[in-house]
Amino acid sequence: MSNSLYVAWRAGTAEHGYWGPVGRLDFLDGVFRFGYTQGAKTLPGFLPFAGMADLDEVYESDFLFPLFANRLLARSRPEYEAYLTWSGFNHLARPDPLAILGVTEGRRMTDAVEIFPSTQLSDGRYSCVFFLHGLRHLPPAALEHVAALQSGAVLNLLPEPTNEKDPHAVGVYSATVDDLRIGYVPRFLARDAGLLLRLLPADQLTLTVRKINPDAPLQQRLLCHLGAPWPADFAPCAGAEFQLITQLVAEPA
Repeated sequence: MSNSLYVAWRAGTAEHGYWGPVGRLDFLDGVFRFGYTQGAKTLPGFLPFAGMADLDEVYESDFLFPLFANRLLARSRPEYEAYLTWSGFNHLARPDPLAILGVTEGRRMTDAVEIFPSTQLSDGRYSCVFFLHGLRHLPPAALEHVAALQSGAVLNLLPEPTNEKDPHAVGVYSATVDDLRIGYVPRFLARDAGLLLRLLPADQLTLTVRKINPDAPLQQRLLCHLGAPWPADFAPCAGAEFQLITQLVAEPA
């Protein structure tokens, strides 16, 4: 479970825009902290979030900030239990809200914000759970293939450096049907996934189906797990746009 989430924002339109990190949310010692990253200063068109107008400020709260709390489905909603189950959580265990946001991405149709976890080293391995992107653009035959997948099924990864929308894009393909693309690695993971593909032998980076949710919206239909050994020279989210403008917690003296 990650105690740190990055916040991304889309510049441009849904069809012709691009995403970039603009902030980071941490939870430590019972306190939520939010600070902007360098991406907030460089992403064209970005404006500070409501109630967080100063890019150099670190914002603290005993409660989850409204910007993020409003992206969690209310417990009173009839689909709440299914919403957690689709994301791989036990609804009876009251999962951590940051863990929920890290998988569901906190996406809403009304704005251009997306949330994703800060990857951490765990037992010497890279491990990330995410919903497959791009399903709404699939032809019927590919959607039928997705519907027939089983938990544990292995999928293939293929970088797409000539992709016009994102040269860092990594396509996800069927392991049993040649050249059948069924979606994409989320934008926020694409650069790291591409780097791992270059650093590791092909058989050491594994993408598997965690859950199939036939009754869920397409954006929560296919839950995947990406796992790999952690290379010695691998540093996720290492670009300048990910670096905090002001540290969220003071460095030890």
